Amino acid sequence: MKSRLLFLCTGNSARSQMAEGWLRHLAGDRFEVFSAGTHPVGLNPGSVDAMAEVGIDISQHRSKGVGELTHQSFDYVVTVCDRAKETCPLWPGPTRLIHWSFDDPAAVTDDDGRRQTFRRVRDEIARRIEAFLRTTTA
Repeated sequence: MKSRLLFLCTGNSARSQMAEGWLRHLAGDRFEVFSAGTHPVGLNPGSVDAMAEVGIDISQHRSKGVGELTHQSFDYVVTVCDRAKETCPLWPGPTRLIHWSFDDPAAVTDDDGRRQTFRRVRDEIARRIEAFLRTTTA
C-alpha cells in the first residue's frame, strides 16, 4: 500500500504544486501525493513553466483548499512555507508533520527575477524530496 503525503502551503499555486509534481515523478510508485493551500489562489503559470523545463507536466493540477482534504488521513503532511506551518490543521490518525521552508517565487515582482526564483526553488524542492526519499521506507 502506498504512503499518503500532502504538501501544504498558503496559496497552493507554486511550492506545493511543484513538490507534488516532483514526488509523483520521483516516487509515484511509493506515494499517493496531494497538495493544498490554506488560502488557495490558483495554479501559478511560473510553476508550470519551471517544471516543464525539467520535463514534468503539472499543467493539469488545480489549486485546492485544505478543507477539501481535512477528512482524509495522511502518513505525512509537509508544510512548504512558514505561514502554512503556523495554520496547519490537525489530521486524523498518525500523521508525521514535516516542515520545509522555501522562498515564495510568486512574490518576486520582476519577471527575470521571478523566473530565476522559480527555477531555484524548483531545484531546492527536488533536492529536499530526494533526501526525504533516501531516509524514508515508504
